[in-house]
Amino acid sequence: MAPRSHPPTSQRGTYFVTGSTYQKVHHFRGATRLRVLHRGLLTVTEQFGWNLEAWAVFSNHYHFIAHSPAAADNAASLSAMMGILHVKTASWINRLDNQPARKVWFNFWEARMNSNVLIWARLNYVHQNAVKHGLVPVACQYPWCSAAWFERTASPAMVKAIYRFKTDKISVSDDFESNPDW
Repeated sequence: MAPRSHPPTSQRGTYFVTGSTYQKVHHFRGATRLRVLHRGLLTVTEQFGWNLEAWAVFSNHYHFIAHSPAAADNAASLSAMMGILHVKTASWINRLDNQPARKVWFNFWEARMNSNVLIWARLNYVHQNAVKHGLVPVACQYPWCSAAWFERTASPAMVKAIYRFKTDKISVSDDFESNPDW
């Protein structure tokens, strides 16, 4: 099921996005299902020209930070992009579970970030989210997030600087219970 309609996002920029399954059900538990959702997120953002900075995919939610397309005057493609991700992954999950009419996705929420400090703190938040949820002791061990990629591709000084940002004061709707079957 596609998320509810969002008004067009009027400004280009860097966005923090969170998506949730309907009633926070763990539809994407297990490696195969997480792999499909992860690949879907990476694919759809590339197709729509969004530049991902960080992402974390879980059995009942996801977070990502991305820059809107450089060639666009605004970020209006976000709603269409998320709609495609939700429709395609819901259809796949429902075929897999033989539940053709089941509602899989609830919605997604976005916030435009307009300061580097906010962006950097949220980058750390997304990279460390699997640790926050108790799934791994070290972020780079969780295969469906960007922490390992970030640690491989960014300079050691950048990794150290981003990981120093405090995340405990960040206001993020993230009251999801984890599912250890990842």
